[in-house]
Amino acid sequence: MAAVPSAAADVGVTDMTASARKNERSVTATLAAATCALLGTTAVTPVDAREEPKWDFNTSLLYYGEDEGRVMDASFKSIIRRLFADDRSLTLGLTVDALTGATPSGAIRQDGPQSFTRPSGSSAYTERAGELPLDDTFKDTRVALTAGWQQPAGEMGLLSVGLSASKEYDYLHTGVNASYAHDFNNRNTTVSAGFAFASDSIEPVGGAPAPFTSMLDVGDTSNRAGDQDKDVLDVVFGVSQVLSKNLLVQVNYSLSQSDGYLNNPYKVLSVVDGITGDTLPRTPGINGGPSGEFLFESRPDERTQHSLYTQAKYFMNGKVLDASYRYMTDDWEIDSHTLDVRYRWPLGETRYIEPHLRYYTQTEAEFYRLSIDDSAPLPQFASADYRLGNFDAITAGVKYGWKTRNDNDMSIRVEWYTQSGTVPTQQLIGNQVLRDNYPDLNALIVQFSYRFSR
Repeated sequence: MAAVPSAAADVGVTDMTASARKNERSVTATLAAATCALLGTTAVTPVDAREEPKWDFNTSLLYYGEDEGRVMDASFKSIIRRLFADDRSLTLGLTVDALTGATPSGAIRQDGPQSFTRPSGSSAYTERAGELPLDDTFKDTRVALTAGWQQPAGEMGLLSVGLSASKEYDYLHTGVNASYAHDFNNRNTTVSAGFAFASDSIEPVGGAPAPFTSMLDVGDTSNRAGDQDKDVLDVVFGVSQVLSKNLLVQVNYSLSQSDGYLNNPYKVLSVVDGITGDTLPRTPGINGGPSGEFLFESRPDERTQHSLYTQAKYFMNGKVLDASYRYMTDDWEIDSHTLDVRYRWPLGETRYIEPHLRYYTQTEAEFYRLSIDDSAPLPQFASADYRLGNFDAITAGVKYGWKTRNDNDMSIRVEWYTQSGTVPTQQLIGNQVLRDNYPDLNALIVQFSYRFSR
């Protein structure tokens, strides 16, 4: 299953503590949360040893919808925390995603209609002239479970361990993670380290196609193989520093290593004439099939990513400015920059409003190709997946939160995501210069959250 763009992924990140309070454990809690967020887990804020054990429930409903009938995601997320004395805690999480809609297949637009074989290989469909080819079989339900345990490690340390698993129709994920944070300098400085390891199994509908093999007629699966797998190892190192009673800063470095099947089994590339840039025609079989020559993509089976993340939180008489910057680079030649700013403004004692602005930009992967030139040698790797291309994205919105009469927390967040990209000029051939080649998108994000304790 193709992944939902980063805008949808971002909405699941839990906000960290808003201010650098005088509580001596606030620094450890904040850094632990940041570490776990990078590793795909959820941190638990320590409780005072004198408090009675209690339960904490945090639930949310999310809607993510792209325009023009593309991907739609309806998601439910619940995190249950059992808070014990002595800063120990157990966290259980459940996420259910229901995804529908259509997603770009990677094929280019044409002046005439195009037909394609569906991923299952059991039927064909036709795209109208001039339209972006979309795979309209994008339907799946994902169920994810997480479990985490956190406890002090000596007088100045905090240890967290966790498990994760998720199942989709064509994907199975299992993972483990652990992190350790240690306080220094009268608890004004915290260093941390953590890791996460995931072992994933990919079970594509119709089987995983061999790289650079052709899309075949309906019923022909001779180019399909069985299930595939990949492993992902993430490590992160961080330091957090209280600079004043109102300012907290942190810096994290993370390394991610992926090995195994990294292709998207549903993405193709159009094979085009080296002069006109149009897709080479093909005669479909008697049961239907592609009207042009399309090859399944081929990506490297390894990827190494390096990330540097910095964040600052500044408390100003009840208002909180939260700004972060992330730089990522990898051996696929993708470089990205992310700038994220939130400003929480209290409205009386029980309400607040929080504007949010996020800007993201990335360069294209070294093997990103709009199409395959039939007159040139076949490259070692190639993908037309727009998420590997050169694009910019902006997320802008606002969150409104309030406390209920029984002191529970509620909030609603509405954001708008827009993404636009370009294809390198040197890749455009013939008639491609006159066409809209990058599948820009817009998406609406709405999230409702409710938190209570007992």
